Amino acid sequence: MPAFSLLVKPSSADCNVHCTYCFYLEKKELYPVSHPRRMSTEVLERMVAAYMRTAQPAYSFSWQGGEPTLMGQGFFRKVNEFQEKYGRRGATVGNSLQTNGILMSDELARHLGRYNFLVGISLDGPQDVHDQYRLTDGGRGTHRQVLRGIEVLERNRVEYNVLTLVSSANVHRAREVYRYLRDELNVKYHQYIPCVEFDAGGNVLPYAITGEQWGSFLLDIFDEWHGGDEERVSIRLFDSILTMLVDGYANTCVMGRNCRRYFVVEHNGDVYPCDFFVESKRLLGNVMRDPFEDMWNSRAFRDFGRAKRHWNQACAGCPYLTLCGGDCQKMRYTTSSEDPAALSWLCEGWKAFYGSTLPEFERLTQLVERRRRAAGQGQRNDA
Repeated sequence: MPAFSLLVKPSSADCNVHCTYCFYLEKKELYPVSHPRRMSTEVLERMVAAYMRTAQPAYSFSWQGGEPTLMGQGFFRKVNEFQEKYGRRGATVGNSLQTNGILMSDELARHLGRYNFLVGISLDGPQDVHDQYRLTDGGRGTHRQVLRGIEVLERNRVEYNVLTLVSSANVHRAREVYRYLRDELNVKYHQYIPCVEFDAGGNVLPYAITGEQWGSFLLDIFDEWHGGDEERVSIRLFDSILTMLVDGYANTCVMGRNCRRYFVVEHNGDVYPCDFFVESKRLLGNVMRDPFEDMWNSRAFRDFGRAKRHWNQACAGCPYLTLCGGDCQKMRYTTSSEDPAALSWLCEGWKAFYGSTLPEFERLTQLVERRRRAAGQGQRNDA
């Protein structure tokens, strides 16, 4: 079967903080129980075993939440025990962990480092920016606690990147956020994602951003990065653009033509097509009873994947469609009508960004290709 990865929610929507803009907190309504939502050892083992029975070029597990570190170091020890137990000889297994970092301990960090977990830390910028929306249940900011978590990772030499959600708190402060991450925290790997959220009536929420704001933010980030930081700082979006231009490969689902790329596995084993669409009507099955092959081939999953290409008619003639891919389906579902053929809420911003930067990316593409040719020539000469 085609390659796919797992995005696992071992603690469901449970979290030790209460970010104002978190879209996943409402998923607690799907599992309204009084006790903590935690993945059992039985579900974990069945999920790992079933996944590693499928034929994959590499096995990729992404542990997210909620807050996955609520599971504790013992859970992740079991993760790796089961991966070793059920993995084929020579199989490649990768793990990533997205966390706010607050519960990071030396013991957990040592384990993550030992098994080469790629850790993503959620951090929105300097303290006054970060603490606007990333709050505790009591409304206190979490910036200092997050920095303490980063210190634990660095002390234990664990590789990490920073994921910054671009909201109304920082959308006008792109250069400041970039410089803060680069200069004050010495972060080499940045990921910026847009905050687009609406209420039940289709009204934009106060912390969400517009397409115009998104485009301006990306242009400011690009201006800071281009001409000096290309080999110093990795921006995930920019890396993906270069991958598409050089290799013709979409390494993110946003740029792809089909949304069948991964499964979301909830704490009880329930499986969904995407973490933006964890909804009862989109339930694909459960790992305790349904093989991944059956869920992959289900009509519900096939229809969900194909909907990615049902973009707006205006997209067909857009010069940036190859890079935009009609955008994430979530960005089209910006009203209660849920129309996959709607224009992306961020369309204006994407056009402004690509219209201004694509010539520079194409020049960078030529540089990458020249370096590849030179490296290939060097290998032949060595032989």
